[in-house]
Amino acid sequence: MNLSIKIAEVETVNQLDNYWTTEDYIHLLKKFDFADVEQIKPNEILDYLNMAISDFEPAEAAQIVLDYKLSEQLNEGQIQNIASEMLKDKIAEEYPEPALHFDLFNVNQLLYRAYNGTFPNTEATIIDLKIEGTQDLTKEILLKSLAIGLKEHNLVERLFEEQLLGNEPFGDAQKVIWSFKKENDTIRVITSNYWIEKNDFTRFEYEAEIKFYTEE
Repeated sequence: MNLSIKIAEVETVNQLDNYWTTEDYIHLLKKFDFADVEQIKPNEILDYLNMAISDFEPAEAAQIVLDYKLSEQLNEGQIQNIASEMLKDKIAEEYPEPALHFDLFNVNQLLYRAYNGTFPNTEATIIDLKIEGTQDLTKEILLKSLAIGLKEHNLVERLFEEQLLGNEPFGDAQKVIWSFKKENDTIRVITSNYWIEKNDFTRFEYEAEIKFYTEE
């Protein structure tokens, strides 16, 4: 598959819109024992949640938020360990299961803001690009398209060389690309700054030959 790629914009952010909902904030306020949640004005809910969170010890607060978001994926012991470790380490980048990095990033950043920096700051990368040559968009196609424009020693290049070349299946692309959305002719890709940084790009307009793994 031969594609033409144009990177329109690359942005580094420490907060993603639309992950947390007002309903999430209300549920969390109740978990942090905040009374009279129904009396709070909608535009003040997050401020009250930040205050409620900061009344708890950081590790305890982390455990409450993690349990709310990830209790179906993690057991109690794992949640306790992560809650303790994320005070000193960037768990959203280092946790051995990359499929959880997106959720851990958003949990971490909620706590980071509530405690004004007690938790390490983690970052995400938003990439706006245009692709010509296919209407079939998948996370594998997007990551392979982006990788060609990255510097040689980028983490994606180092860890997934055989998958990028099409010599092995590339299921891990589902974990590296957190989400993507197409609007008109522009595709917005969201990933972790751990995988792709703004400074990793050496080219912003190029041709890409995408190869896929096929079983013999």
